[in-house]
Amino acid sequence: MTKLLVAALFVSSFSAFAADYRCSSGRVEKSGSTQYTYKESSSEIVIEKGGSTKGKAVKRGSKWYVEIGGSTQATFENGKIEKGGSSWASVSDAQRTYDCNADVAATLWVLSQQGAL
Repeated sequence: MTKLLVAALFVSSFSAFAADYRCSSGRVEKSGSTQYTYKESSSEIVIEKGGSTKGKAVKRGSKWYVEIGGSTQATFENGKIEKGGSSWASVSDAQRTYDCNADVAATLWVLSQQGAL
């Protein structure tokens, strides 16, 4: 009985930490339903919803610049997300919400925080 209770608590606590969104083949899904799409190249990540661009990240040198309507909102590199030159979050924070590769997760996280999604 005790082992069963411990196992149940472990499973329920694990699911509480699962990401809300999952990336799969250019789609960002929540509960199996596509919420956004993304196109990714070595120098650009574009996030779309319903065919409309919500924002993008552009790589300049080693740093990614997250833009909405051409205006830079934040940057990220080496696992750190910065806004206005100050530390804002980590890429691992972004991946707790978005189960995607680091660059796509950071882009989605910034766009979400800025109210663009």
